[in-house]
Amino acid sequence: MITDPSRHCTVELQALPSRIGQVRRIVSAQLRSWHLEPLIDQAALGVTELLTNVHRHAQPDKSCTVEIELLLERLMVSVHDHDPRLPTVRPPSMSSTSGRGLALIAAVSESWGVRPSGGAGKVVWFTLPAPPFLAVPPSGPVYGATTDGPFALGPVMDLGSRAPSTERSVAVG
Repeated sequence: MITDPSRHCTVELQALPSRIGQVRRIVSAQLRSWHLEPLIDQAALGVTELLTNVHRHAQPDKSCTVEIELLLERLMVSVHDHDPRLPTVRPPSMSSTSGRGLALIAAVSESWGVRPSGGAGKVVWFTLPAPPFLAVPPSGPVYGATTDGPFALGPVMDLGSRAPSTERSVAVG
């Protein structure tokens, strides 16, 4: 199920390889709708790494929730699973074919972390900086001027108010 208030999107799924690609596409589409195209590659890479960790390591099941939220000038991406074991970053050997996911997330994100989720698993999250003029949902163009003449900055919303939004649901599975 996907819920989509104006600056929040949640996807519930089983972290199976076929579903991970679907979630990448959902995250990419949501970021395009928020006019955050510059963040798509980093967000898709990070969510892929987190979902791969759930697929490979989470017990007793692979069900999880991916959440993306636009918070002023930050995009927060988090994955909640039902396994209470916290991940650890360990240096992989040169011949290792896995074990670099969290290090990769640390390299491409502004910040990241993990926290227990009330005895019912954990949440692993990362943030990406969103330029202020991009980090808003559409509501209409704002115009400005340069030395070369007028230009449109694109859609901007007053961040002080939260416009009413609709909720949509899509089954992934």
